Amino acid sequence: MDLYRSVRAIAGASEGDESSGYIDWGAVTTAAKSATDAGSLELTATEKSGYAADVRDARERLRSVGGLDFDVPETIEVQNRHHWIDANVATFRRVMRPVESELQVAFPNATRVVNTGSMTVMLSFLASHVLGQYDPLLLAEGDLSTEAGVNGGNDPEHSLYFVHPNIVDAADALDVDYARFRRWIAFHEVAHAAEFGAAPWLSEYLESRMEDGLETLTKGGFDREAFHDLNVAMTAVEGYAEMLMDRAFDAEYADLRAKLDARRRGGGPVARLARRLLGLGLKRRQYERGARFFRAVADERGVEAAAAVWERPENLPTSAELADPVRWIRRVDP
Repeated sequence: MDLYRSVRAIAGASEGDESSGYIDWGAVTTAAKSATDAGSLELTATEKSGYAADVRDARERLRSVGGLDFDVPETIEVQNRHHWIDANVATFRRVMRPVESELQVAFPNATRVVNTGSMTVMLSFLASHVLGQYDPLLLAEGDLSTEAGVNGGNDPEHSLYFVHPNIVDAADALDVDYARFRRWIAFHEVAHAAEFGAAPWLSEYLESRMEDGLETLTKGGFDREAFHDLNVAMTAVEGYAEMLMDRAFDAEYADLRAKLDARRRGGGPVARLARRLLGLGLKRRQYERGARFFRAVADERGVEAAAAVWERPENLPTSAELADPVRWIRRVDP
């Protein structure tokens, strides 16, 4: 790590002009990587075949248990933390582009430095904690081969990443078997691929809600309905994946679930503050609320019945139905 280089990169963000936008993405990349240890990506032959087997087995088990028709990205990327930063700078840059193009501020240089620093802190923290990621490449336009490709390329429609150093470190910190933990993470990320594969409309739905919300923000307003819909949809996405991976995983997982839930809530004061500032508490509540809903549906009607949520946008649960799964069952599967 080179914290001096990181700070210097952020400070240098003030040297752009108004056409540079309000985040210096090159500086974000340099600063975040300088503040983050890349971690080792030296995989043994057993580890390489293990990742491939985990994804393959997860796909087959999730298809069978969930009754879903889906596939996974052709390229499965095992990354270090710097690879993950590259991929997610591309993602955030894509998502923030509508805001940057419309936003008007009084002090653009100062704003650029603050925004660049904030984005750097967020990506640096996440790069050290994210274990795996399914990226449906929302708001993607055109050829992404140079924008999002890292560590061997990417599928033009979606990507599946595993951050190997974080998986190794987390397994050690949680005192669980590394191979079993890695396999469990694979089941979680492939479960997300199952959702988007089973619901061709889902990416477009999330994009439209995101675009509506961002467009209103650039005009100084707040589209409460758009962000509410986005939150409910993401609660369904996270919750269904939690339920499905648990029902499909081919080994005991109670200890993994308990320890990972504690990890999501725990950490030192700095880590807890970072999670609060980054909204990770909201993400954890989405996991928990959504998982309770889909477990209740699966217990009542079976796992395959829960997959009805992905048939069309109208089948997404309302906020009230998330608290009362029987109401959703009666509406969708009377």
